[in-house]
Amino acid sequence: MVKKIQKSTTASKAAAGASSPLSGAIKDSAQQIWLAGLGAFSKAQAEGGKAFDTLVKEGLSIQRKTQAVAEERISEATNRVSGMATEISSKAAGQWDKLESIFEDRVAKALNKLGVPSARDIETLMERIDELNRHVQRLSSKTPAAKKAPAARKAAPAKAAAPAARKTAVRKTAARSKA
Repeated sequence: MVKKIQKSTTASKAAAGASSPLSGAIKDSAQQIWLAGLGAFSKAQAEGGKAFDTLVKEGLSIQRKTQAVAEERISEATNRVSGMATEISSKAAGQWDKLESIFEDRVAKALNKLGVPSARDIETLMERIDELNRHVQRLSSKTPAAKKAPAARKAAPAKAAAPAARKTAVRKTAARSKA
């Protein structure tokens, strides 16, 4: 094998001798390509640091832009979710108010069926009792002065009996409202 390679090498030398201007041009061209490659490599080494720094700056710029867009989108999403939460909260509050109103109405109806007077009924009775007390006071002030002294003695027990009279009046009114 070695002999074959040597023979072919000798044959190519003989052929090269015959076409010497062509082979010289090819050698020169290959040499120039080699030198151009070395020059490019040298320039890449020299300017590689600068190119790297430029790429880092561009990458940083793109990252900032991307972060700004992402933060804007996150802000928009947060605002939407916040608005939806507020809307749902207000709807829920409205539903609670309705439920509370329905509950109060049903409790009031149940108490009314059981004959328990409502706060309005008691308040009305209290006003009537106060009005009657004022009327009694006016009538008692029209009596002569001689009768005032015994009336004053009787007034103290009457004041103690006032709460009992109120209870009786409330019961009577409750009985009327049942009927």
